[in-house]
Amino acid sequence: MSAEDRVNATMKNVEGKAQEALGNVTGDPKDQAEGKMKQTEAEAKHAKEDIKDNIKKAID
Repeated sequence: MSAEDRVNATMKNVEGKAQEALGNVTGDPKDQAEGKMKQTEAEAKHAKEDIKDNIKKAID
C-alpha cells in the first residue's frame, strides 16, 4: 500500500472521530452518524490496503 493511501485513510478516521465528538458535544445526531460513517470508511480502506499488502508479500 502506498504511504499516501494510509495517510489519507488515517486522516479520514481522525476527521470522523472529530466530527462524531462534535456531534456528541452539540447533541447533533447527523454529525455523530457522519463521523461514525467516516471512521467506518477509513477502516474499510485500511482493510483493503492490508489485503493488497498481504497479496504482494505472498507474491514476492
